[in-house]
Amino acid sequence: MNVRMKLGVAAIAVGLMSGTALADSNDDFWAKAAEPYKGVVLHGVTESTPPSNYIKDVLAPEFEKKTGIKVEIETTSWDQMYDKAIKDMEAGTGIYDMVYIEQDIIYSYLARNFLVDITKELKDNPSLKAPTYDDANFTSFADYFKQKDDLYGVPMEAFIKIYLYRKDLFDDPEIKAAFKKQTGHDLAPAATHEQYTEIADFFTKWGKDHDMQLWGSTAQAHTGHPASWYEFFESVAPTFGVYNWGINASDNYGATVEHGGQMNSDKAKAALKWWLHLRDVAPPESVQSTWSEVATTFAAGRAAQGLVYGENAAWIQADESKSKVVGKVGFALPPLSPGVKEDAESRKGYIGYYDGGAFGIPVSSKNKEASALFLEYIGQDSVQPGWAIAAPRITNKATYDDPQVKDMDKKLGGYYTMLKDDGHLFAGAPPYPFHAQVREATAPIFYKILTGELGADEGLDQMAAKAEEELTTLGYRK
Repeated sequence: MNVRMKLGVAAIAVGLMSGTALADSNDDFWAKAAEPYKGVVLHGVTESTPPSNYIKDVLAPEFEKKTGIKVEIETTSWDQMYDKAIKDMEAGTGIYDMVYIEQDIIYSYLARNFLVDITKELKDNPSLKAPTYDDANFTSFADYFKQKDDLYGVPMEAFIKIYLYRKDLFDDPEIKAAFKKQTGHDLAPAATHEQYTEIADFFTKWGKDHDMQLWGSTAQAHTGHPASWYEFFESVAPTFGVYNWGINASDNYGATVEHGGQMNSDKAKAALKWWLHLRDVAPPESVQSTWSEVATTFAAGRAAQGLVYGENAAWIQADESKSKVVGKVGFALPPLSPGVKEDAESRKGYIGYYDGGAFGIPVSSKNKEASALFLEYIGQDSVQPGWAIAAPRITNKATYDDPQVKDMDKKLGGYYTMLKDDGHLFAGAPPYPFHAQVREATAPIFYKILTGELGADEGLDQMAAKAEEELTTLGYRK
């Protein structure tokens, strides 16, 4: 899940220099390959995020200059983006030539044959194949957009949801002394849930006692928006050892403990109670916070720590026009229960969400060849460094070694290094074609838990039963 923030002027400038200078040597290919499509106008829809805005503001104009193909990128809210894309593809109207595909919805799109096989499209039209494009250069995140090794979406953003903490607060001598006096041990980023809770409670009380607008944690806990559902199932539950939403696909898609699932397990219930407590010691806006508000809350200096989508790391840490905590942010892995990291290392589980998305071509597009050219253009290694600096996303392996990116990594306190070294511990959403249906069936119950109409235990019992009911209706449970 993503958030819109305007790109900093400096980041855009760097991006323009990087993307343009490195791609100039292949102008002849782009001009020749685009000749049959000169004057075509491509239409794309995406969520308004830093990576998407970079495509709209930098890469699309560059591509038009080189090819004569105009690219109009519509950036909007996540809800509107999904609604517009899905309705267009369902109706086959061909309004959009490119759509943003979030990692967690790709399996539904593939099951419904909505997307063009990009690998096949380039094989069938060799004159379109750019010498500077090779999908082998993508990171392993691209695997989420493949079916039988063929690519159905060109990755354009990828990031992990990480633990952010205020280094200035954690290093403050007065705060450190007070914390040690209260707890008996030193203040440091939490490695366990118990430590995280202790820190959250401490800072919430510290803020109150010192008349500060400061709380102990963020919480993406909107009472009527899927962002809260996603925070729990994709970011919180896995840290307790509940993977794949607690649904056991290998055992008749059981969700209840009774039928081999984990959605209402003791681990899941402990995870939910832990998170609900954090919601209660988080800033008051948390009950209406989606992914965007969580980021702005942290950037405003209102939380001492929190789980925040990594795409926000750069502007929170470096953009003084948007953030009050520039240079004061530390990055760490989420707090974990015993055995969870070992599960992730052995690929039996994962410690959190590897988020992101790709641009795909709807089968209904009337401009598939021109669209394929544009997706190749944004998939080149040469345009990646400026993009990675403007928005902390990396989709091509070579980007890690770029000098500008390495320099930015130092400014960000090693975020890119964490993505490179520890990204394998995180995972995207499970490969469920029924993703949206199960989420929509269970979310109303989840919101009742958040509003206090249901207790955590009772609510998860109902959610697990409802998930199985929906999976039975859809034909997955026998």
